[in-house]
Amino acid sequence: MKYRLLGRSGLRVSELCLGCGTLGTNWGDLGADQTESIKILEGFAADGGNFLDTSNRYQESQSEQWVGEFIQKERDFFVVGTKYSLGDGAADFNGVGKLTNQKDPNNRGNHRKNLRRSVEGSLKRLKTDYIDVLWLHIWDYTTPFDEIVLSVNDLIKEGKVLYAGLSSVPAWQVSRMNTYADYHGMHPFIALQNEWSLVERSHEPEYLPMCKELDIGMTCWSPLHGGLLSGKYTTDSVDPSIPNRVLPHVKDSSQFWYQATQRNLAILKELEPIVNEVGEPWTAFALRWLMQQKETVTIPIFSVRTAKQLTDALRATEFQLSDEQMTKINSITSPAITSPYPAFGAYPYTMLEYGSPALPNFFSRALLHGETEAMIENHRVPHPYQFQMEG
Repeated sequence: MKYRLLGRSGLRVSELCLGCGTLGTNWGDLGADQTESIKILEGFAADGGNFLDTSNRYQESQSEQWVGEFIQKERDFFVVGTKYSLGDGAADFNGVGKLTNQKDPNNRGNHRKNLRRSVEGSLKRLKTDYIDVLWLHIWDYTTPFDEIVLSVNDLIKEGKVLYAGLSSVPAWQVSRMNTYADYHGMHPFIALQNEWSLVERSHEPEYLPMCKELDIGMTCWSPLHGGLLSGKYTTDSVDPSIPNRVLPHVKDSSQFWYQATQRNLAILKELEPIVNEVGEPWTAFALRWLMQQKETVTIPIFSVRTAKQLTDALRATEFQLSDEQMTKINSITSPAITSPYPAFGAYPYTMLEYGSPALPNFFSRALLHGETEAMIENHRVPHPYQFQMEG
């Protein structure tokens, strides 16, 4: 296991992050019992893994409790991340979760009161004096951005939180908060958590250039797309009308993320020859592709329910995909390019030599920079990035 600096910080974290949402039994089959959970944690640590990701809501707080018990012997070694924003309390896991304290209007959200309440609870369950990385779990579209920045910085000043990150927050809001923090001499958010996988790449045009420009690390949740990329599923073994094994009784796949759509299954089929050529487990293959992204520090957050699944995942640290293989994979999994990117180029925010496919003679390098472009030694426009439009 190698280590990477997490975003704009000196914090060393393992190149893989263990997602601890499956450590617990309160979500039924979506978890491991305590004996198996300890084996998973021990196996990850034995391989050099120090980066753990949990939440006040994972397994209805049981995940935090078990992680807290495990890290006691080597607290300084582990980089523990947990989250706030979602309410906590007992739930009957039906895809939404009915909390026991629904009548408390401040038991959820990004605001200061819930932040303070949630962090204090997490510290007790984790049996620690500080949280290494506190993540805002999901944007609530309600709390003023400056309240979030100021509230998190208060906790950093108190020593209860060392670093902060953002999960599932619009790119424009991320930029706004970190710019505000910079201009006011406060601690910025050092990393993001976004859904990112071989079949979910739609965030790339907006988020990756932002991360590169602002030096924000990217951690990826659901890198196996809810298990679809684990190697267990094929076009013959999946019913596209059932979105995932979490909610098998729900037939409307439009409601959920982890869809075994015809597109996704077709991608699996096209990738299969490359996976066979590499000779590694599907899980490791999917994680390795993310680990080799070059635009920003990229750390997949993977979750497992058995020690065997952990072994397959850790294989991702033992091999490299060739440049040729990466090119093929990127071509097969390329996301649709949506407006406004066709006008000025696609990820990674580069400009075409002769304009965009939609407007061949407009927005070209020559039109915008003229004949003197070649005379500028440190020009910010990178080499033209060629891509194909879908359709």
